[in-house]
Amino acid sequence: MDILMKPFIYIYHAVSGIFSAPKKMSKKEPVHNYGTPIGKNKKNQKEDSNEDYKKNLVGIVDTNKKREDKKLNQFRYTIINANGKKETSIFEAETIEEARNYLTSQDYQIVKLEPKSKYDIEIGGDGKLKASQLSFSLTQLSTYIKAGIPLVDSMKILAKQATKSNEKRAYQRIVYDLLRGENLSDAMEKQGEKFPKLLINMIKTAEMTGDLPSILDDMAEYYTSMEKTRKAMISAMTYPAVVLTIAIGVLIFMLLFIVPRFVDMFESQDAELPFITLAVIGASDFLKANYIWVILVLAVVGGVLYYMYKNIIGFRKNVQFMLMKMPVVSKIIIYNEVTNFTKTFASLLNHGVLITDCMDILSKITNNEIYKEIIAKTLYNLGKGDSISESFKGQWAFPVVAYEMLVTGENTGQLGLMMEKVSDHFQTLHKAIIDQLKALIEPLMIAVLAVIVGIILLSIVVPMFDIYGKIQ
Repeated sequence: MDILMKPFIYIYHAVSGIFSAPKKMSKKEPVHNYGTPIGKNKKNQKEDSNEDYKKNLVGIVDTNKKREDKKLNQFRYTIINANGKKETSIFEAETIEEARNYLTSQDYQIVKLEPKSKYDIEIGGDGKLKASQLSFSLTQLSTYIKAGIPLVDSMKILAKQATKSNEKRAYQRIVYDLLRGENLSDAMEKQGEKFPKLLINMIKTAEMTGDLPSILDDMAEYYTSMEKTRKAMISAMTYPAVVLTIAIGVLIFMLLFIVPRFVDMFESQDAELPFITLAVIGASDFLKANYIWVILVLAVVGGVLYYMYKNIIGFRKNVQFMLMKMPVVSKIIIYNEVTNFTKTFASLLNHGVLITDCMDILSKITNNEIYKEIIAKTLYNLGKGDSISESFKGQWAFPVVAYEMLVTGENTGQLGLMMEKVSDHFQTLHKAIIDQLKALIEPLMIAVLAVIVGIILLSIVVPMFDIYGKIQ
């Protein structure tokens, strides 16, 4: 949806929600750091560096117990890594001593370490992790844990190999919190919206069941699929956006530089100007005299639309409703939303998440107000004891095929499996409609560009015939 609103809006992906189910102890053998079972193979654990670091952390009495959350301070550091290259970034810790001990424990040579100034701004350091970053990192993390590497050491590897600032800082903070005795899900949750709530809640489930690698693999596949869908949408919109930009650029250039040259010639020859020429000349004069105001008005209108779309639910709902009723565009949006909804729903169900918790998470994942209302209705109906399918019955934004599969899943007790099949089906349809759109947009945009340029050329050529007639 947000891609279709560019350049006035950006992808707005606000997700929240935590499981209401109490944590249960797994019947499986307790595992420490998801790497080595407690009491087994202690010699193989990489304890030395971790334990030394834990002892050096100021104020820590018992690393196996969570401490009360305290506000962390930011420190700007410059280090020389294992490859002999300098790195500069920001690390969060309670004290500068903790920051120094952490960096030293990572075998970094500290060149400079000082409190971050309030005027010290790092661009992109606090940004959310993208689906492409998460899919690759989760796959690696799962592989490391399956190989017997403790969780904290696995996260250290991710932190060291990260190239983007926001990614490196996120993983460093996780390592810091893990060494302080936090769970992985809690360490992620403490970083606000940097990690998706869906991922955090799925990891909470893994911590209950003790099956972290399996869930990491599933989430890696999930974010890989989401990234493919996002790239397909961007690919479909890139060509028309480029052509439209070129068309606008050509139009402005001709109005500002080409048309005025011919105006002087028409006036000197006392040519009779048709309406189309007068209209083009009027547009040229207006643009030359008021181009600053035009830019300001467009910027203000764009900013207002962006603000309203982001902050006013009613406006956002109306825009989404309008787009979802447009030919072709409606299918793109509905197929995409249904794919994301059913894929996420299936993933949650297959990992034992309660239906009510699933709906709560799904309502936070989507930014489409139409689907938010359907999910809210589902939660209300569940509270009354009704089935899930009752809320989706007759909903124009939820295709009949998806509804029938939902009903089948409820009746057979295979709802997760049915949602997977729905997701695969609509993902295929979404890809097909995107490919069709790309094939249709190219000739359409060429025709639009030809019409724009043709009108301007016609406005110039017609008066020249009049001048030629007078010369004869």
